[in-house]
Amino acid sequence: MVEFGIGLGIAIIGCGIAIMGSALAQGMAASAAVGATAENPEAFGKNVVFAVLPETQAIYALLIAILMMVGMGLI
Repeated sequence: MVEFGIGLGIAIIGCGIAIMGSALAQGMAASAAVGATAENPEAFGKNVVFAVLPETQAIYALLIAILMMVGMGLI
């Protein structure tokens, strides 16, 4: 049986929180962009950019989570 320390558990929880927070922010931004497009279809291009911008935060959160897991020896 493999024993994991408290530090490893905290790192895993941190990875999950980082990815969850960025995913929630991305969802809120995308839903606001869709609502704005429904009200003004001519602003579709700008709204797509506003929906895509939070994706970079999600990619950074995923990268940080992977680096933390590699650093802790999980991957």
